[in-house]
Parts: sequence; C-alpha cells; structure tokens
Amino acid sequence: MQMQQISHQESALGQRLHAAWSVYLMLLGCCYLLSFSLPARAAESFTLTQMMDIAVERNPAMNVANAQAAAALASLITAKSYANPELEFGAGPSRYKVGNQDTKANWNVGLSQALEYGNVRSARRELAESNIAIAEAAKQVTRVELRNRVKDAFYSVLQRQAIFKLVEDDRLLLMQIRDRVKLRVDVGEAPKYEVIKADTELLAAERDYQTALVRINEAKAYLRGLSSNTLPSDYDLIGELPMKDSLPQISELRERIAENPQLTQLRASAKSAEAKLQLEERLRYPGLTVKAGVEQDPDITSLRLGVAVPLPLWNKREGQIAEAQANINQTQAVLTEREWALNRDLESAYQRYLIAQQQVTAFEGGLLTQSEAVLKTAEAAYRYGERGILEYLDAQRTYRIVRKDYISARYDYVSAMLEIERLLGSNTLADTH
Repeated sequence: MQMQQISHQESALGQRLHAAWSVYLMLLGCCYLLSFSLPARAAESFTLTQMMDIAVERNPAMNVANAQAAAALASLITAKSYANPELEFGAGPSRYKVGNQDTKANWNVGLSQALEYGNVRSARRELAESNIAIAEAAKQVTRVELRNRVKDAFYSVLQRQAIFKLVEDDRLLLMQIRDRVKLRVDVGEAPKYEVIKADTELLAAERDYQTALVRINEAKAYLRGLSSNTLPSDYDLIGELPMKDSLPQISELRERIAENPQLTQLRASAKSAEAKLQLEERLRYPGLTVKAGVEQDPDITSLRLGVAVPLPLWNKREGQIAEAQANINQTQAVLTEREWALNRDLESAYQRYLIAQQQVTAFEGGLLTQSEAVLKTAEAAYRYGERGILEYLDAQRTYRIVRKDYISARYDYVSAMLEIERLLGSNTLADTH
C-alpha cells in the first residue's frame, strides 16, 4: 500500500512537471517564432582597441580631465600677464581765499603702473607650470584608469559569454536527455521518477540559461556606460581572453611601480606646494607702483612723479606661509603613504595572479580531462543500463561545474593581471586581443 502511494505521488508530480514544461516550451516556441517575424539586423562588432578609443574619446571623466588641463594652461597665461595701468582723472572748482574770490575750474590726471619684482614673477610662473604638470598627470591617471576599466569590462563580457555558451549547450543536451528518458518511461523501460529527475535538471538548466543571459546584458550595459552610452544598444565583441600573456617576476614589477601616474601626480603636487611656499614668501615684498600725474589749478600747473612701496608692518603673510608649509608636509606624507599602499597592493595582486595561474594549470593539466572521462563512462553505463539516470545526471552536473570553474579561473587570471596593470599604470596585456 505504501509503495502504491509513493508511486501515485511520483505520477502526480511527474504530470505536474510535464504540464509545466509543456507550457514553457509553448511560450518559448512563440518567442522563437516572433523573433523570426522581426526584421533581422546584424549587430555592430567592436574590438578591445576600438572600445578603449571610444571610451577615451567620449567618456565624461576624460572631458573633465581635458577641461582641467586647459584651465591649467590658461593659468600660465595669467601668471605671465602684467598688471594693467590705472588712469585717474578728476576735476572741480577752485575758489581763491583772497582777492575777488572768483571760482575757476581745476583738473588733474594721474597714471599708475604696478610692477612686480622679478623673483615674484618667476615664482608665480613656476607655480602655474607645476599646476600644468599636475593637470597633465591627472589626465594620464584618468586615461589609464578608464582604459583599465574598459579592459576589465570587455573581458568580463567575454567570460560571461563563455559561461552562457556552456549553459546553453548543457540546456540543449538536457533537453535531449529528457526526451530520451521520457521515451523510456513511456515504453516502460524506466521508472517514472527518472523523467521527474530529468525535468528537474532541465528546469535548473533553463534557470541557469536565463541567469547567464541577464549577466551578459548587465556586463554589456556597464561597458556601454563607459563610453557614455554612445554605442548601439545591441552590439557584439571581437576578442578572447589573453591567456598566452604572462607577467615578469615580482622584483621587476616593484621597480616599475615608480612609473605609476598617481605617484607622478603626487610628485607634481609636491613641487607645486613648494612653488606656492616660495611665492608666499616673496609676496611679502611683491613690488612697487610707479605713479605720474598732472594737476592744473587756475594759475598753477603741477607735474608729479612718484613711487609707492608696500610696507609689511601689520601683515607679514605668516598665515599664508605656514599654510603653504603645511601643504608641503601633507603632500609628502600622502606621497609616502601612496607608495607604500601601491607596493602592498602589488604584492597582494601578484599572489592572486600566481594562484589563478596555478588553478588554470590544474584545470588544463587534468581536471577537465578527468571530469570528461567520468562523464563519458557514466553516459555509456547509462545507455547500457548499468547505471541509472541519477548517476548520469550527477556526472553531467559535475562536469558542468568543473567547466564553469575553469572559465572563472581563466577570468581570475586575466583579472589579476589587469589589477597589476592598473597599479603599474602601464600596459602589461596586449590591447589587440
């Protein structure tokens, strides 16, 4: 009696799964036919080099960096400019204190020109030039970071497409397995629970298929966003993971860390802070003002020529000088901290690179072959009736997991090299993949 109840429950569950699967296949078929009814248009394809060039040209972050560089160049023009002269004019009545006390007109004209000392002008120019160096370094940092992000997003799409292809093949294979199992169940060669198990595996494969498709669209949307959404909504990528590339020894990489654009920018900032301190010290005696004027009274014409010199009695710029010195100390501290952090991150990224390299070697050295051999053995045993559907599906699932892990290990290998490339601020991977 208990066996009959179990058999009845399995039959009811199988009927429900079969009905759900039939409805799903009908919907999938409708979508398939609808896709053929729409006009087909080949998606535009892009290589990695093209994607990086588009991002550098159109990304708003690069536009900001370019604008900052242009502003720094304009500041040099300002630093080289001379102060404009000032023209003063005045007029009014003059009344004599003695005599007939007639009222007559008087007027005066004055011209003044502020002149900076040579050392002040040179300090101002050096400050502007150091700010240009900062802006150019910031522009290079933005460019390197952007190209690295495009590379990572590009390879992420390729990795997810590889997983999607794997899941798609598994789904088609499980559909064939499910059809064979159903046929065997219908003719009475296999128990009903086998078709239930096959339907369950097929539903799981369909779930993985839809998830992989969404993840591809997500990665493509992020990559498209890096180019300011100027790419078509549907596009393809041409390339592959650069598995043939490798990195030199860690000692050589440590020597190249000094070329990082971030450190270059911080060194330029330190130089700018020193120029700022020099300028503030020299601004205590900035220069002088030459003045010339003519004053006409009713009966007297006066010519005047003079010089005005500021006296640093109350404001000796102690605050500005102290602030500039503090900025120097802060910049030097930030530079030291950043050098230490880059070396620390380089060590960590290189260890991840070695681990990923070992994993890829392990997969290619035997794990893939072994899992495939187990699957073939289980498939042959199932076809000859020596093993049940559960053993075969377990072997199929194991093989699928191994291949997914292999694809993930390949991406981790490339991702670790990209992280080291970002830390070095230079290309360690070829851009032609």
